[in-house]
Amino acid sequence: MTTSVSPDLFLPNEKKAWFTHDRFGMFVHWGIYALAARHEWVKSREEIDDANYQKYFDNFDPDLYDPREWARRAREAGMKYVVLTAKHHDGFCLWDSAATDYKATNTPYGKDLLRPFVDAFRAEGLKIGFYYSLPDWHHPDFGIDMYHPLRNRPDAAELNKSRDIKRYAAYMRQQVTELLTGYGKIDIIWFDFSYPERTYNGLPGKGSNDWESLELLKLVRKLAPDIIVNNRLDLETDTPDMVTPEQYTPRTPPLVSGKPVTWEMCQTFSGSWGYYRDEESWKSPAQLLQILIDGVALGGNLLMNVGPTARGTFDQRAIDAFDAYAKWMHLHSRAIYGAGQSTYQAPDGCRFTQKGNRLYVHIYNWPNQYLLLDGLAGRVKYAQFLNDASEVQWPKEGADTHFMPPGGETTLTLLLPVKKPDVVIPVIELILKD
Repeated sequence: MTTSVSPDLFLPNEKKAWFTHDRFGMFVHWGIYALAARHEWVKSREEIDDANYQKYFDNFDPDLYDPREWARRAREAGMKYVVLTAKHHDGFCLWDSAATDYKATNTPYGKDLLRPFVDAFRAEGLKIGFYYSLPDWHHPDFGIDMYHPLRNRPDAAELNKSRDIKRYAAYMRQQVTELLTGYGKIDIIWFDFSYPERTYNGLPGKGSNDWESLELLKLVRKLAPDIIVNNRLDLETDTPDMVTPEQYTPRTPPLVSGKPVTWEMCQTFSGSWGYYRDEESWKSPAQLLQILIDGVALGGNLLMNVGPTARGTFDQRAIDAFDAYAKWMHLHSRAIYGAGQSTYQAPDGCRFTQKGNRLYVHIYNWPNQYLLLDGLAGRVKYAQFLNDASEVQWPKEGADTHFMPPGGETTLTLLLPVKKPDVVIPVIELILKD
């Protein structure tokens, strides 16, 4: 059963103003599953028990790990905050947790991975977030369920009799305390995930009662009063800090109880969160940019994920994706930062983002010479391409419009060059009249 909680445990909008301004963050899924290089859920998907999964722990040695390089690429790509998987579902911890031996300091690498990460990203001006998995397929008190690698063992139900979820919930609180007290101010904590209604062969799912989510949230608020907490603790509220659509772009802004909310979609460069050597569905530069623009046009954020290799590097495909963002954001970031949904309706093949009296027209499908903008006739005092600040004109009063496409009385017709500007997605900045 979902637990209802007081609105006092969630942040007012003014404390999230930095988040809704910055719009663009970096998600990092990294752990010992990078050695398998075939999805971060490999332990569950292939039903690998602890003994056979141990080889990844025993051989984890990211000797080329340089978080300063990661942070530089994130900043150049226009990302303003970062969320790193401190612990994913396999239970492996990137920091020197006192609560477990299943951690980076006990691998051949032998060092805490979080400390240099946090220092590097702070040095580049990014805010810091930690992802913390609620499921844990390694912990001896985590009950076997539909996602657990041992779910198809005939004695799964019997094994569960010796597992105590309350001990596991206490373990989580100890680790969250470490994360929120050992690394300076943490701006976001990203819990993942709850599934109370999902059962399998009589094995129950898990939700707020199992995680003791209310107690966990109160602990988070005590340790970090201004931290942003995502919405995956299975807690019922009309005022979540944020909601988190995953791997899709909403068609309309998400609502909770019919009211607008702060939201952030999370997506991936490719079809996997963790490093996947043979995965081929990597997004094109246009797709990557459209995901970001689509989110901002609906008033949301984008948390875009990369999965580093087991040596601690970004492979060339990931570097190319970062470079696509960097090149475009260098010229167009003011159409993203501080911008959001417009009250005007964009024409087909375009998106609008707006910041005050600046309306940004993101052109996905380049038209032939003319762009018709309904509702904007007489409302614009100047127009320019954002990539080079070159003027965009419209017909002067009394001009011959015989060869132009017809528009209504309220339609503004922009005169465009035949050739598209040399950027993946051109943006026209309209400065509106007061």
